[in-house]
Amino acid sequence: MNRHSRPGQGTPGLGQGFHRRQGMLSSQEKARDTRGALQRIWIYLKGHALELVLVFLLVVLSTVFSLIGPYLIGMAIDSMGIGAGVVDFPLLAKILVGLLVVYTLGPLMAWLQNYIMAALAHVTIQDMRRDLFGQLQTLPLRFFDQRPRGDIMSRLTNDMDNISSTLNNGVTNIFSSIITVLGALTMMVILSPVLTLISLLVVPPGIVLTQRVATRTRRYFLEQQRELGVLNGYIEEMISGQRVIKAYAREQKVIQDFNEKNTRLKNVGTLAQIFSGLIFPLMNLINNLSFALVAGVGGYMAVKGTISVGMIAAFLNYSKQLARPINDLANQFNLLQSALAGAERIFEVLDESPETTGSVEPPDSVHSPASLNQVTGEVEFRNVSFGYEPGQPVLKNINLKALPGQTIALVGPTGSGKTTVVNLLMRFYDPDNGTILIDGRDIGTIPRAGLRSALGIVLQDTYLFSGTVRENIRYGRLTATDAQVEAAAGMANAAPFIQRLPQGYDTVLSEDGGNLSQGQCQLLAIARAILADPAILILDEATSSVDTRTEMHIQQAIFSLMQGRTSIVIAHRLSTIRGADQILFIKEGEIVEQGTHQELLEARGFYYDLYTSQSRGIKN
Repeated sequence: MNRHSRPGQGTPGLGQGFHRRQGMLSSQEKARDTRGALQRIWIYLKGHALELVLVFLLVVLSTVFSLIGPYLIGMAIDSMGIGAGVVDFPLLAKILVGLLVVYTLGPLMAWLQNYIMAALAHVTIQDMRRDLFGQLQTLPLRFFDQRPRGDIMSRLTNDMDNISSTLNNGVTNIFSSIITVLGALTMMVILSPVLTLISLLVVPPGIVLTQRVATRTRRYFLEQQRELGVLNGYIEEMISGQRVIKAYAREQKVIQDFNEKNTRLKNVGTLAQIFSGLIFPLMNLINNLSFALVAGVGGYMAVKGTISVGMIAAFLNYSKQLARPINDLANQFNLLQSALAGAERIFEVLDESPETTGSVEPPDSVHSPASLNQVTGEVEFRNVSFGYEPGQPVLKNINLKALPGQTIALVGPTGSGKTTVVNLLMRFYDPDNGTILIDGRDIGTIPRAGLRSALGIVLQDTYLFSGTVRENIRYGRLTATDAQVEAAAGMANAAPFIQRLPQGYDTVLSEDGGNLSQGQCQLLAIARAILADPAILILDEATSSVDTRTEMHIQQAIFSLMQGRTSIVIAHRLSTIRGADQILFIKEGEIVEQGTHQELLEARGFYYDLYTSQSRGIKN
């Protein structure tokens, strides 16, 4: 079974599987809910209410200090006796001391609020990332079959980073901007209601323009995040498939496909930045018009003696303070759009139904992992049907029964559904119809963790994790001692090559065992299954990737391991399953023949044809 293909359905052409999953992802896009995303982010933040209150108080203090400054500057100007020619030095000295205090404490409060908010943002993102990663571990394989891995990675990285940046800077800036707007507006009204009215004349057109631009901005930011996930998925898939790309000389085709996706990302990213970039200059233009109007009218009022020069200077400073937070809010709104788009993508995964949906797993179930260690190993399929897609059955009315200790072999053409039988037994998927039983118990009533503790599996397509050889074998049973790990390696005939590695069992493997041969990886996977010591053993062409001599040694270890255990064996080399208690020939999802090796040869049916063709060396 190809690691990236849907089990039982064959292997898609290079890139085809990705394009299919991309289409599925796009078709599942839902209407966006800004309020809902904000509420769910708040769920993570409300556990840190004390820190948020402290941040809010610091924001208030720093903002108040910034609002006091312009008024003191206006008083300082007036104390110099402009027009009267008399300078009030004692008052001026007090004002200067006040300015020193204000402009020292204000930045200090701002630094403290940023420090606390940065720590809070990282804790929040840590919690969200933990929940997202934990959720991924509960999702069924169907979820991963329908999505490119790069898109899932993008949600864990890029989308999280967007939220982190917004929490880091956006929350305090929004608090500060709102308080500054209210404070500056209050001071402006106190100083001159007339000038305040003139300043506010430009606010309505500014709001209308901002809303129209923001609507476009949000749409393009959403498309940018989606296209980034698509591109990441394609890159990840092409890196994984480098051997196939080079083997078929498809480098130019891959480059062409990459350029198309890269261009789409560039186009939507450019549009997002163009529209988001419009907000700042538009607000600046409006603010400058307001400043010019206030300066002109204020100058006229000063000449008439209705307001002092110092208070005009103070008013102009407040009008700037009113404009700055409005600009900041517009800027933060752009960041918020990107963060909310990322949050919605994260919550979309968190809302996926976990693997346990549709199964009965009572908390007090007697079928605990401990109790399942005592299973005898009887396996039965009763009228089981299943399809990965609605209306496209892969298995049709499958009936089989393996008594404890028996070996059942599944044979048949590629894509006939053999691996799907294993997927259903492991509860990677649940059947559409029928029942699967172990020791007479419906596996749908057994918690998956408990069920899988009684099953051991070696797949045709081996996967090893980054880490040492010892850690990869111990994955079969985490409590195993070093001696038990080495004994399992010996049974799998892996010990000789492990001892030749630079650090032996402590040799660090690269991702997916890239520094080992495929055959060596298979040996480690077999050792892992031996260490697990399962009641039911599943072998999906477990010796397909090793040479004939090594296969003989492995077969001996496997035959020893199979003694006293129920074994389900998927085999393409029919010579390896001649001693099976039952051989089931599956074709197009149905069991068309069943019996022992000798019985099936005598029947001269599908099995006979396949066996004799292999015996003559004819490739099928």
